[in-house]
Amino acid sequence: MQWILFMLLLFINSMEMLMQNRRKKQASAGLFENCTGCIMCSEDNGCIACQQRLFLLIWRDGIRQYGACVHACPPGYFGVRGQEVNRCTKCRSPSCESCFSKDFCMKCKEKFYLHKGKCFSTCPSNTTAQHSTRECQEMCEMGPWSKWSPCSNEGRTCGCKWGSKSRTREVVRSAKEEAVTCLAQLESRKCRMKKHCPGEKPKTTKKTKREKKQKKQKGDSLACT
Repeated sequence: MQWILFMLLLFINSMEMLMQNRRKKQASAGLFENCTGCIMCSEDNGCIACQQRLFLLIWRDGIRQYGACVHACPPGYFGVRGQEVNRCTKCRSPSCESCFSKDFCMKCKEKFYLHKGKCFSTCPSNTTAQHSTRECQEMCEMGPWSKWSPCSNEGRTCGCKWGSKSRTREVVRSAKEEAVTCLAQLESRKCRMKKHCPGEKPKTTKKTKREKKQKKQKGDSLACT
């Protein structure tokens, strides 16, 4: 009689353990889709390693960390492929929905505008909000820079040691709804010229120490020497 009672208790205990394990597996399957795509999986933390071409997505819930293997990273993350593991890395800006890298956003969340890889609640100065694309458009959109002009000094292209050259950038589009005057941009820089013009004999006059010192002090000057 005692032996039958012992066997009955053992059977009940085994059934309870079996039901607990089944409930754990069902909960794990519901949260991590039965560890789909995982190479290594934990019932407590989900996926630890993924199959090739899949991305490992890790997120926190309080002090606990969970992992899942996904084909594409969710909004707010971007995929980084590595030699050992492909990871979903979170965008740095919380207002970014899709990013190319941690600090360069490609699409912002609702109520934000995109400008040069950043998300803004209101567009920066000298830009206007485009509500259809959720982007900030430059009021004065500039074209490419022109080629540098020949190096010259007061109209001369030779006979001087130093000269200057410049290039321009024209306006290709301006915001119609804004009363803004868009001006072309000009950029100049110092350049070295041909000191002697073709057919001109070089001067052989010997300079004194004082003249050399004065020339050194005027090194940044564009005057012909």
